[in-house]
Amino acid sequence: MPVKSTPTNAMAWSESMDTLLANQAGLDAFRTFLKSEFSEENVEFWLACEDYKKTESAEKIASKAMMIYSEFIQADAPKEINIDFSTRDLISRNISQPTLKCFDEAQRLIYSLMAKDSFPRFLKSEAYKKLVNSQQDGNHKRWLPFL
Repeated sequence: MPVKSTPTNAMAWSESMDTLLANQAGLDAFRTFLKSEFSEENVEFWLACEDYKKTESAEKIASKAMMIYSEFIQADAPKEINIDFSTRDLISRNISQPTLKCFDEAQRLIYSLMAKDSFPRFLKSEAYKKLVNSQQDGNHKRWLPFL
């Protein structure tokens, strides 16, 4: 069930991509926007890496690493992310003995891509503007007259 956000939250998402990603409603809105641009694999990969870094059991590290690799990294993966050859090659060579840091460089690249490209477009999108405006009904305008 999507989390309802206040106008302050929706407007706060524009502060930084971290603020957006830390808010479930913001994340849902961003993911919907990325789907409309056929690039949702980027945020899905980023989220998978965040989950992966919290893994404690060695067996789960190996299985989660293989899932991430097969879904996002390997050539012709169903949700293949756009990373450079050397990063992809390094992961491919290390996937047989994965560590919690094995996707860090790829995750950094994808975060950077989203922050420089997708995030600014999201903030300019009609979907984001409608979301902020829809939350500024009569009650909110009374409390936030500067909007």
